[in-house]
Amino acid sequence: MTTRAGSTAKSEALYARAVNLIPAGVSSPVRAFRKVGGRPIYFSKGEGAYAIDEDGNRYVDFCMAWGPLILGHAHPAVVEAVMKTARDGLAFGTVHKNEPRLAELILEGFPYADRARFVVSGTEAVMTAVRLARADTGRSLLVKFAGCYHGHGDALLAKAGSGVVTQGLSGSEGVPPSAVKDTLVLPLGNLDALEQAFREHGKDIAAVITEPLPANNGLLKQSDAFLKALRAQTSKAGALLIFDEVINGFRFGYHGYAKLCGVEPDLTTLGKIIGGGMPVGAVLGKARVMEQLAPLGSVYQAGTMAGNPVALAAGIATLEELKKGEVYRHLEQLGRSLDAKLQTHALREKARLLRVGSVVWPYFNLDAAPPLEADDIRSAAVEQYHGSYRRWLERGVYLPPSAYEVSFLSAAHTEAHLTQFLDALA
Repeated sequence: MTTRAGSTAKSEALYARAVNLIPAGVSSPVRAFRKVGGRPIYFSKGEGAYAIDEDGNRYVDFCMAWGPLILGHAHPAVVEAVMKTARDGLAFGTVHKNEPRLAELILEGFPYADRARFVVSGTEAVMTAVRLARADTGRSLLVKFAGCYHGHGDALLAKAGSGVVTQGLSGSEGVPPSAVKDTLVLPLGNLDALEQAFREHGKDIAAVITEPLPANNGLLKQSDAFLKALRAQTSKAGALLIFDEVINGFRFGYHGYAKLCGVEPDLTTLGKIIGGGMPVGAVLGKARVMEQLAPLGSVYQAGTMAGNPVALAAGIATLEELKKGEVYRHLEQLGRSLDAKLQTHALREKARLLRVGSVVWPYFNLDAAPPLEADDIRSAAVEQYHGSYRRWLERGVYLPPSAYEVSFLSAAHTEAHLTQFLDALA
């Protein structure tokens, strides 16, 4: 039976209170629902595949906290691990047994890496990886790609200017030109631009950073040939290759996207799933590079809450569940079923469902090939998503409140949820 949302009076009252206390009433911009209209929904509880708002409305959740909740909301093993650890203390600011345990679990899925350092967020992980790369190579230039998001560190908030190879221009007020002057922004998937960048700047490039599966500005699946070219160019120039797998890591199996594309980076950044719903990030790499971090080396990184025992307990419980393999088998079955259902569903006449594993992106355009870079995304498709969003909520389906963000399947979703998803979008 299709769930329909009712009154959202409590959410509206909370928002009216929050806007006088917090900028736009939110702690992260997209939560303000500016693009999709109306007021944001205030959630109070999660149960498996469902998010429940303050007014008691139930929504089948396909946002899943933007990716961390691969097991679904409030998975019993994760909740139990968090509660047990919290009873013994919320924080120590020192070493504890959960650090080596989670590091073991992570490194088992990334066999190229020898060491992991924990931080609190994906943004921190990227900042640390870039700092390591610059220290390791003694160079300053960083290459990133338009359409790939790597957190809100100043050096990564760069956007492309004119020309094929360009210095970054600030993508945010408050980020001075000096902060992004050493960031080169290239068009995603463009081998000619990549070769030109290394031809002109190779001796100064410290690292190339990319999402191997870009999933923060649409789902922009890149060819394995492009990713292998990144590896070849960086190796030849003595630069490092950084894979930002904050979304990808452990999403498609007990491994990173590197296993799927056949490319091993020098450094990997992780977040989301490794925290199981708690704030955890990590940097992984070879011991030679990683042991340049303080106190062994001179690359500084620190944090009061880095490696927090409660947060790491959630990550341990999540990875131990994933390691069994059943979750991945379920997710693959759901993905195949979603593809099959779409073939006979009315939505097929209106939208594509671009999918890689359990990552799904509804794209409301059938006139052109699926986009491979951000500039390919049609404005009409974005407008269709945003204009339809409120009707999806009314039908009890919660997706990311932005047409550029991907949706996620979880272990808690069922065949019935897939049908409700398709019916709402259609």
